[in-house]
Amino acid sequence: MTRTYSFLSGASTRGLAGNGAGRKAGMVVLGAVGLALAGCADQSGTGGAAVPSEPKAANSHKIGVLLPLSGPNAALGRELLSGAQLAISEATTGAATAQGQAAGLQMDVHDTAAAGGAAAAATAAAQAGDGIILGPLTAVDTAAAAPAAQAASMPVLAFTSDVNQARPGVWVMGITPEDQVERLVDMARKEGRHRFAAFLPDNPLGHALGNGLLASCRDQGLTPPTIVYHTASTASITQMMRELSAYDTRVADAKSDAGAAPSGTAADPAAPPAADTAANGADKDLPSDLAAALNSGRDAAGASSSGAAAQASGQGAGKTTLAPPPFDALLLGDTGLGLKNVIAALGDSQVSSASVRVMGPGLWAAFASKLGALKGAWYAAPDPSSRQSFVTRFMARNHHMPRPLADLSYDAATVATTVARVAPHGYPVDVLTRQQGFAGVNGPFTLLPDGRARRALGVFEVLGNGGGAKLIVPASTKSAVSG
Repeated sequence: MTRTYSFLSGASTRGLAGNGAGRKAGMVVLGAVGLALAGCADQSGTGGAAVPSEPKAANSHKIGVLLPLSGPNAALGRELLSGAQLAISEATTGAATAQGQAAGLQMDVHDTAAAGGAAAAATAAAQAGDGIILGPLTAVDTAAAAPAAQAASMPVLAFTSDVNQARPGVWVMGITPEDQVERLVDMARKEGRHRFAAFLPDNPLGHALGNGLLASCRDQGLTPPTIVYHTASTASITQMMRELSAYDTRVADAKSDAGAAPSGTAADPAAPPAADTAANGADKDLPSDLAAALNSGRDAAGASSSGAAAQASGQGAGKTTLAPPPFDALLLGDTGLGLKNVIAALGDSQVSSASVRVMGPGLWAAFASKLGALKGAWYAAPDPSSRQSFVTRFMARNHHMPRPLADLSYDAATVATTVARVAPHGYPVDVLTRQQGFAGVNGPFTLLPDGRARRALGVFEVLGNGGGAKLIVPASTKSAVSG
């Protein structure tokens, strides 16, 4: 039976109270947090109850929330719940309350980690007459909850970033790899880049980035990109980068242009990267794979980073200068040790920032100051300054810094409260997908009819020399939000 907490949004609640030891929960590492819910009651239906034959969702403004409130992801679930509570609390006070529609909003919370999982939680929400579902957390839970929700005509605002879960009536609220790539391709095209390629890890993130590049090039009238998915092997990465960049052909052309240059003037295919791989004491607090990956990006560390940067720009000593590769924009998707090996392969194959715009995932924002060997590379992400107001309000209520996923639950609850103010009954699709969109934590966004959320993303450029990255193109509200 699903554990359910039902309470009026105006009821007395206490926020999350303090952080404990971190534990890994899927894609993020969170500290343990506590939450006290006032006015809790078991509102789950009895085992023999059936989903109403005539769904109440079409007329209800009751907000169902599906989150893991027990088990290994409980801390994350409670953090997301706090984000949603903040949005609903703000909507039911002040000017919003004066309009009447949002004053009596009720939140109905269901534990997806209880018996029956997300499917049972969604069924319980339908039985309770909820009009919309915020959550669940993961792609697996979203797939499990969607059938019951759709049967009851309840829109779902899921917190996953897996675009495969998007469909009419089920929206993916996370910032997807596909959205990031679309923004990067648009900017690179405006810069005059027309020949795109990708060198990506053979994992779900890599394939999501690759699918995004295929779609973006198609939608923007560009030649289909060349995409290579590599394994984790260093030798494989080196060899596959050479094939993607037509390294052997470029070496042969260089020798021919030089009039049969003596053997040894071209780069030795077996030559190791010039970057110093000696252990650095400053990295002892980092995970071993991340520390290794970041060593090559320490521009300020001296000779080792200088060597890596020289390789990445194709200026290593003893190398014949080669013609540019058969692409002028290259999408990467690695982090950690894989990124270190890819950076070395770029230098080995003389793929230079002088002729190629390197692009990567928004995950690079977390360690942009360590990406010195990729100086000039781009990634797309929200502008951090957009989040400051939310952080201040969240901390005032919950007494700790919000984790990034709390942004999504706040945004989803903002959608629900906004629609409840303007729609007399339920959560109509035409209002959910309104052209003007919604004001989110990280900037404006819209919900598209196919289940995707279009978010405004800025483009950042890696500065090198430990300087992190700078925002070079602010999020374009018109293009990013209108979809």
